[in-house]
Amino acid sequence: MLKRFKQLVSFYKPYAGWFFADMACALLMSAIALAVPLGVRAITEDVLAAGDFAPQGRILRLGLILFLLVLIQALCQYFLDYQGHHMGAKMERDMRAQLFRHCQGMSFSFYDTHKVGELMSRITADSLSLAEFFHHFPEDVAVNALKLAGATAILFAINWKVTLAILALLPFMAVYTLYYSRKMREALAQGRRRAGDINAQVEDSLSGVRVVQSFTNEGVEEEKFDRQNQRFLESRRRGYQGEARLYCGMDAFANLLPIAVAVFGGLAVWAGAMALPDLILFMLYVNYFAGPVRSLANTSRLLQEGVTSFARYWEMMETPPEIQDSPEARELPKVKGDLELRGVSFSYNGGASVFHGLNLSIKAGEYVALVGASGVGKTTLCSLIPRFYQVQKGQVLLDGLPVEKAALRSLRQNIGMVQQDVYLFAGTIGENIAYGRPGCTQEEIIAAAQKAGAHEFIQKLPQGYDTDVGPHGVRLSGGQQQRISIARVFLKDPPILIFDEATSALDAHSERVVQDSLERLAQSRTTLVIAHRLSTVRKAGRIIVLDENGVCEQGTHQELLALGGAYTGLYQAALEL
Repeated sequence: MLKRFKQLVSFYKPYAGWFFADMACALLMSAIALAVPLGVRAITEDVLAAGDFAPQGRILRLGLILFLLVLIQALCQYFLDYQGHHMGAKMERDMRAQLFRHCQGMSFSFYDTHKVGELMSRITADSLSLAEFFHHFPEDVAVNALKLAGATAILFAINWKVTLAILALLPFMAVYTLYYSRKMREALAQGRRRAGDINAQVEDSLSGVRVVQSFTNEGVEEEKFDRQNQRFLESRRRGYQGEARLYCGMDAFANLLPIAVAVFGGLAVWAGAMALPDLILFMLYVNYFAGPVRSLANTSRLLQEGVTSFARYWEMMETPPEIQDSPEARELPKVKGDLELRGVSFSYNGGASVFHGLNLSIKAGEYVALVGASGVGKTTLCSLIPRFYQVQKGQVLLDGLPVEKAALRSLRQNIGMVQQDVYLFAGTIGENIAYGRPGCTQEEIIAAAQKAGAHEFIQKLPQGYDTDVGPHGVRLSGGQQQRISIARVFLKDPPILIFDEATSALDAHSERVVQDSLERLAQSRTTLVIAHRLSTVRKAGRIIVLDENGVCEQGTHQELLALGGAYTGLYQAALEL
């Protein structure tokens, strides 16, 4: 608990000045609120004491003072509503940025088991709840505590018996409020989880809308969404039910307080134990009992939402990346590109083993092709080199150095990947190419596009390099997208290249254009090519054939055909297609 409190306080530190100013305004507002009824009482006493000859000057002076106090109160309220919320929004921004940076550093294995929609909910909705909590919770606690304590002290000083009669109702009101606040908080917490589920469902369905429509499964997706939507509605219904019970009971108790004052105060005035101005004062202050208790529900809700969101936030923040720099990790010097796998064993999330004791050596500048049936681990092998996944046993070495001893950023900066599933970011063609080396010049972007065989088609577009690619690059063909992805790798200019099924989804013409680009890119670099189309790997200096036991054959295209083994079977099967 103390640890969480320290973590919470740490977000206030950059804005300590604003926080203390916010709290000072809140306390000043409460003090003024307590003082105003006393001023009204003083005016009432003057009027009653003087009869028809009221001291008008004193009344006007008191009225002016009260007016000024209310003006100061309004200015404080403006500061709270504006700067206080602004402070909370800044803290929300800081937390959201910190969480986003943390998510950026999480390993592939994390995203294998977490839904993107749920993560989006944590980054956005949870952060918004925390902004309200950061601003309102300390302020509400301070304001209500001062009002309740001040009003109680003043009323005890006037008439302790009537005050005790009123206070007798408060424990019942507090117990009722806390009980139904807990019910409402439980429903809110469930609603937050359901909102995350809906986000995940929407993200999944809309990202795959082309597959949905190609299979005419719109109805299936609608049914899945309707189920999540109905579960969310049920959680909201429970929340509204708890909220209705809570505020209904609180309003009933709040309405009882003036009645109690009227009854007990009236009896006291009739018995001569209380003056009429004091009864009026009691009527004014009674809201200072009802208000804080009523506010207790909102404060309790803020606390619950804040605690829940903060717990979810730190649950993410305290989930360490599976792969991160070790203490001895260092920047790589100039990389030659020698790669070696020694006794590598790997499985996904503790499942069936993909590799067991795999050994493989690739020399700097060598052009190597990886082939084999689907599922033998070709893509997995290539994902282990840049440490997208961590081997369970054995070592992956780059220039003789275990990759675990290389700083992740340095390691990955020296490896370029061109994948079958190209991902283009929202923005222009030029911006997507420049992703290969942020801060590059327009001339460098064009040069990279020319090397990738993309410059010609880009020039023909109405806006050239300023053409918007659309979400995920949908405004471009598959071949155009692939050439842009190759251009940004040209711009990155790494010594090691990995082509993962880079042409398998293209037509024959696009494949030839992209293949020419890949061959230009591969010159003088260590290159690994994964391909199902064996025609694309004939020029490889060495072809490595993988099966469920690891490397089963390796050699040139002609050497492997002469063996008449696994590669020959794959090649003949490809010819029959």
